[in-house]
Amino acid sequence: MTELKENIFKYNMSFYYQSTIIYFVMFIVYLVIRGEFVEDSYKLVTRDPIIYFFAIIVLVSVFSLLYNLYKNRHIKITEEGIQFISRFGSRTLPVGDIEFIKLAREPGRFRNIASRLIRIKIKQRRRLLSIRPNDYENTGDLINKFRELKKSIESR
Repeated sequence: MTELKENIFKYNMSFYYQSTIIYFVMFIVYLVIRGEFVEDSYKLVTRDPIIYFFAIIVLVSVFSLLYNLYKNRHIKITEEGIQFISRFGSRTLPVGDIEFIKLAREPGRFRNIASRLIRIKIKQRRRLLSIRPNDYENTGDLINKFRELKKSIESR
């Protein structure tokens, strides 16, 4: 079997950070514009439904960020197999249970590494297990580790 070192790839949280910041900034900008320029003095308009709408969006965004930080999802690739780990538990796919690994792109998309998919066929399962490497940090390293694992599976 090819020499595979133990690698841990954490879930990429940048989308949650960026969306939370953007929603919060838009909420503040709307409050400033609505309070200062429309009514000629800064008075917080509490009866405006758009303020409540923005507040709900910001709260949902913050809660989803905190929840995903709490989950602490990551993938661990070792010589023995692949582990999908979160705070609530882990699932291990031994190398012996993997029939094949297919590195594919999403259909109908341009040749972009962000649209790449990794599909894994497990012996006791009908459906393929899909992993989006762009959802994890160090995307290039993750794809290379799956290529190495694919070569080791094909060679046995």
